[in-house]
Amino acid sequence: MSVAKYDRRTWLRSMFYGPAALFTLEAFNAKRTDAAAIGPNDNIKVTKIESFVLKNSWVFVKVSTDAGVTGWGEMLKDDAKACAAGALEVGNYLIGKDPRRVAHHWQAIHRGAFYRGGPIKTAISSGIDQALWDITGKCYGVPVYKLMGGPTRDKVRVYGQLSEKTGVNAMKVGVRGTKRSPFKYNEGQQMVDEVVERFAALRKKVGKGVDIGVEFHGAVQPTTAQVLMHALEPYNPWFYEEVVQALNVDVMAELAKKTHVPLATGERIFTKWGFREILEKKAAMILQPDVCYAGGITELKVIAGMAEAYYAPIAPHNPQGPCSLAASLQIAASVPNFLIQERGDNEYSDLLAKPLPPVTGGYRPLLTEPGLGITIDEDKLKAQVGEPRPYRTAYDDDDGSVVDW
Repeated sequence: MSVAKYDRRTWLRSMFYGPAALFTLEAFNAKRTDAAAIGPNDNIKVTKIESFVLKNSWVFVKVSTDAGVTGWGEMLKDDAKACAAGALEVGNYLIGKDPRRVAHHWQAIHRGAFYRGGPIKTAISSGIDQALWDITGKCYGVPVYKLMGGPTRDKVRVYGQLSEKTGVNAMKVGVRGTKRSPFKYNEGQQMVDEVVERFAALRKKVGKGVDIGVEFHGAVQPTTAQVLMHALEPYNPWFYEEVVQALNVDVMAELAKKTHVPLATGERIFTKWGFREILEKKAAMILQPDVCYAGGITELKVIAGMAEAYYAPIAPHNPQGPCSLAASLQIAASVPNFLIQERGDNEYSDLLAKPLPPVTGGYRPLLTEPGLGITIDEDKLKAQVGEPRPYRTAYDDDDGSVVDW
């Protein structure tokens, strides 16, 4: 008579889910997750990588394993198809490997390429990195921040839509005149007055208890940016974001010296190497790395550590979906120098199987589910797959020239 051999994973599956189960999860007042049948010391390998481009240009990546544990991540929404295709190419390296060696895989994907960095390449690494952390957290049965030394706080302040219901009391607005934004190389007094009057009216309406960031979006030329920064100061902006194009670091550093309002930047800067220059040149006091673009959770943790050495906080950028928010919240919960989370009040009910813990008093509770802490509804996601939005262009109505937007 032969005796069947069981590894730990097989034993767990038979105990909890087999027809002759000794116990049920309900007996432990617990809910089944895709991590339930895998432990931190069990073998696990990546079997498949899939990518999904949605009609709104959000790009998702799904990493599957032979243990049934899956991980999700998001990538840069610009050049969506290129990012989606690039994620699949990573399968040549990652399939067959243990997904839990997250930092090792980050280095291998980054350093394995002869041409390193750049927005698309780093976005691909970012999405894969999020998915691997998602898997790792599920294997250990804890949210990612608990694997990174957290929690460092009990809840996460967010900004977005002002609301008495959620208590959100921080927002961000763009600089704009009555009919257009101030994109000309050297705007006249009329445009400056229009921008200031609009902001002054907003400040009067919401009062001093609301923090208002001002988004220049890199679309304002340095000559105009300098004038606007000075003119808006009496109305107490919380920060000025991307006062000039992000790669114009030296000019940004010069402008930072001419205002008492903190400068913020980071949504178009990637990896620790890009943020090093910002910190060294004191071009900004608030860093806004994007977890879908700057290098993922692994890299944002490093960037936050660098920023802490300069007494600079981070306020992660987030114009995208639920993985972007969830991954950013993992960072917020694991670093000491976190300031606030952009669009942290979004609920993403059209993509999630379970609702997020609600925002109250302007704060989002820490996510407590394993991995990224969210559950993607794959049917909802696939229903939104389609052609991404086309490139966006902006022109000066006066002469037809191309301008920043």
